Amino acid sequence: MRSKLFVPGARPELFDKAMAGPADVLSFDLEDSVPEAGKAAARAAVAAFLARADVAASGRRLIVRSNAAESPHFAADLAALARPSVWLLNLPKVESAAQVREAAAALERAEAGNGVTRPIGLLLNIETARGLRLAAGLAAAHPRVAGLQLGLGDLFAPNGIARTADNVHAALFALRMAAAEAGVFACDGAFPDIGDADGFRAEARMAQALGFIGKSCIHPCQVTLANAVFDVPESTLEDARRIVAAAAAADALGRGAFLFEGRMIDLPFLRRAEALLATVAGSARTAS
Repeated sequence: MRSKLFVPGARPELFDKAMAGPADVLSFDLEDSVPEAGKAAARAAVAAFLARADVAASGRRLIVRSNAAESPHFAADLAALARPSVWLLNLPKVESAAQVREAAAALERAEAGNGVTRPIGLLLNIETARGLRLAAGLAAAHPRVAGLQLGLGDLFAPNGIARTADNVHAALFALRMAAAEAGVFACDGAFPDIGDADGFRAEARMAQALGFIGKSCIHPCQVTLANAVFDVPESTLEDARRIVAAAAAADALGRGAFLFEGRMIDLPFLRRAEALLATVAGSARTAS
């Protein structure tokens, strides 16, 4: 998931354009991009789109960002949008394990009501100081949690925190460690200045270096930037393949650590190579 493009639920004329575009994942948004008076109409538009046979057969990874679990719209969001074509439910403003468990139970009920047989995962938005402090526990609160996503705008602006490189790195690092502890993926949040390609790349590269799997995009022009930053070069994949092969040969000789092309390789480096190959293989299956 190199790129995750937010698609406003209130703009159904953009749905097919987004499906035809280069984003790895689409996230249909019912929260921030939809005014209060338009919530019901946006929900109906997204539900109708997800129910289309061609969308269901597309194989695209699709996410829906619902309204917050405490909002009056959450139950209706789940009832309408727990569909077989949905990969993940993006849950905003998560701050407690109880919220996660209650959302998972509500999602399970909505799936049963709609005949969904493949469980929909949860992508938790970490957007508050409390959420960031408790992020590892939130990610571990239920088996449906697939990943954590950082929301820097909500995290920084209300607290008077400048969006400097040092502050961004600190928040990214904290979220990535929480995701690592829980064994889930970490996805970077959105960059608000559509015209600042260099700023987008800088944050994306920072996230990529910390092991994030991709970055959220709020405009199609950001998608190609994210894809380029998070794309894995063939040389890196080939290196990982050689490490895995060399590890198998070393294991046959009873060696847990071994010298490989001038580098000492032990279990953590092997696991990284295996994870990289598994991620790329999973992305290839999704694309096909």
